[in-house]
Amino acid sequence: MFNCAGIRKRWISIQKAQNADTRTRSWLLSLGDLDPYSELLHVNESNISIATDMAIEQTNGLMVFGHWFTKIHGYASLFTCIFGIFTNLFNISILTRKDMWNPTNCLLTWLAVSDILTMIPYIPFSLHFYCIHNFDEISEEKFSRGWTTYMLVLVNLAATTHTISIWLGVSLAVFRFTQLRNTAKGPLARKRSMRQVKCTTILVYILSTLCLIPNYMTNKVVQQTLDTNMTIYVLNDLKLATNETEPIVLANVLSYAIIAKFIPCALMIVFGGSLLYSLGIKGRHRRTRLSAGQPPAKRGTKHSKTTKMLLVVIILFLVTEFPQGIVIFMSAIVPEFYKSVYVPLGDFMDFLALVNNAINFVLYCSMSNQFRSRFLEMYCNRRRGFKYTNKFSFTYSLSSFTKNTSVIDHSLKK
Repeated sequence: MFNCAGIRKRWISIQKAQNADTRTRSWLLSLGDLDPYSELLHVNESNISIATDMAIEQTNGLMVFGHWFTKIHGYASLFTCIFGIFTNLFNISILTRKDMWNPTNCLLTWLAVSDILTMIPYIPFSLHFYCIHNFDEISEEKFSRGWTTYMLVLVNLAATTHTISIWLGVSLAVFRFTQLRNTAKGPLARKRSMRQVKCTTILVYILSTLCLIPNYMTNKVVQQTLDTNMTIYVLNDLKLATNETEPIVLANVLSYAIIAKFIPCALMIVFGGSLLYSLGIKGRHRRTRLSAGQPPAKRGTKHSKTTKMLLVVIILFLVTEFPQGIVIFMSAIVPEFYKSVYVPLGDFMDFLALVNNAINFVLYCSMSNQFRSRFLEMYCNRRRGFKYTNKFSFTYSLSSFTKNTSVIDHSLKK
C-alpha cells in the first residue's frame, strides 16, 4: 500500500515548481501517498501541470484536505509505526505460546510479521522526508541518490509485504470457513490443519514476491538537474493515463489493482459473508437451546468469538483495500483522475493502511479473553501473584489439616 507516491509526485514537478509561485510550489511538493501502487504513480515533467492546476483549485475540498494532511502525515505515521511494531511483537510472542498455538493463530502470527516488515523501513523514510526536512523542501540532501534509492527499496518492499498481508487475510477467511464446516476433530485433524496453514503461508509469501517482479523492474532512480544547477535524484515518471503510457507499465498497474486489491477483496466478501451467515445460524441454535433450558456449548461460544474477531479483521482489510484498488485502477485509465483524486488522498490512504497494520493488537485484546489474559500474565504479572497466593493458601490449609489430624489421633490414643 505504500509507494511513497506523495514524494514521487513531488518529483514530477520539481523543475516547474522552481518558477511557480510559493503557493503552487508548496502544493507540488506536498503531494503524497504510499499505496503499493503509488509507487507506480511516479512523478515527472508530465505531471508538472498539476502544480498550476492545484494552485487554481484552492477551493477544491480534496486538495485542501490533502495539503493539510501532508503536513501532519510524517508525525502521525511515525507514531503509528512505532506503536504497530511493538504491538505486533506482542502479538507474535503471545500467539506462539504453546497453549495458544493453533492453525488460526499461525496465520495471525505471520500476518503480524508482514505488518512489521511494512512498518520498520517506513520509519526512516517518514523521518527523512516528512520530519527532518519540510514536506515542501527541495534540496540535494533530501533528494540524494542514497535516500531516493532507499525510497525505491521501500516502495518495492512495502508493496510486497502489503500484498502478503491481504492474501493472508484471505487465507484466514477461507480457512475459518472450511474449519467451521469440517467435522473432523482430534490430534490428526489438528496436525493436518497446521500442515495446510504452513504450506499456505509459504505459498503466499513466495507468490506475492513473484507477482510483483514487474513492479520491481518498472521503478527506477533517475537524475535531474534543476535550473539552479542543483542535482537531485527522483523516481522515473510512468506517465499513467496518457498517450505516452508504456503497455508494460499499464499492464503492471492494472494487474496490481486486480491481483492485490480486487480479487482478494472479492474473496473476503464471499467467505466473510459465509462466516457471517454461519454465525447467524449458530446464534439461532444457541437461542433455541437457551429457550429449552439447555446450557450453551462452551466450545461453540469460543469458536463464535474467534469468528467474530476474524470478521472484524477482514472488514478492516476491505475498508482500507477496496477503495485503494478503485483509485489505483481509475488512475491508470482515466485522464486527470490521478491528479484530482489520487494526489490529494494519497497520504491519507497510506496512513489508513498503516493503522490497519497496527490495530490488530487492540482487536485481539478487546475481543479475545484468552489473548487478553495471556498478555496480562506475560507483561503485567497479573496472574503471578494469584498463583502464589493460591499455592500458599493450599499449602497452609494442607499443613493445618495435617496438624489437626495428628492432634485428633494423639487424643484418641490417650
